[in-house]
Amino acid sequence: MQISIIKVTLLALVLALGLAPPSWSAAEEGMAAAINLKPNMYDGLVIFRICAKCHYEEGWGQRSGLFPQLAGQHAKVTIKQLVDVRERNRETAGMDHFAMLREIGEPQVLADVAGYISSILMTPNPGQGAGTDLAHGERLYNQYCAACHGEQGEGDNDLFYPRIQGQHYQYLLRQFKWIYRKERTNVQPGMVSAISDFTQRDTEAVIDYISRLKPPKEKLAPSVKWRNPDFE
Repeated sequence: MQISIIKVTLLALVLALGLAPPSWSAAEEGMAAAINLKPNMYDGLVIFRICAKCHYEEGWGQRSGLFPQLAGQHAKVTIKQLVDVRERNRETAGMDHFAMLREIGEPQVLADVAGYISSILMTPNPGQGAGTDLAHGERLYNQYCAACHGEQGEGDNDLFYPRIQGQHYQYLLRQFKWIYRKERTNVQPGMVSAISDFTQRDTEAVIDYISRLKPPKEKLAPSVKWRNPDFE
């Protein structure tokens, strides 16, 4: 069961207005409810300690791309991804167990942990590619990616487009290949068709360019030595 962004957005509006929701799935209703709730940041930190086992206390993941950076991601995007994993609409090695935990099931908990993750400062030193074909990558990004993900890869919280700026190169490359091969299904169909003719060169160039897009200064940690003060 793939959760439609348009469907969930409409349902969120219905719930926000206090109307009786239509006969949609419990997952869709739970997700829509979560995006309308105010996050409790302390409770979000408590749940994030589970995430930190792989993504680390700063939420930066690994430059190798084995684990993505979570820090700074839009809250609604994180909520949707967690629900998609729970509904087995997105395969993520090792993530299924954590997303299925009872502690992460309620809408308020989803809102809390997603809100906390969005507040963490991002790494100033993400994993990057070779840097030898960036002009080509920039042309491709502006032609195929910027309309949804933004000129600087900032994404859109309200439209569920993820922030991809500053994400690790190897992680982005792996996800891109899965989407290209139609092995990851919880993306907009338009993206699959847009990249259907990409060559290996195209893929590596555009992903390298994306990994070098800088988040705004207020979203970045001051140095690679920064440590999440909530874990002190």
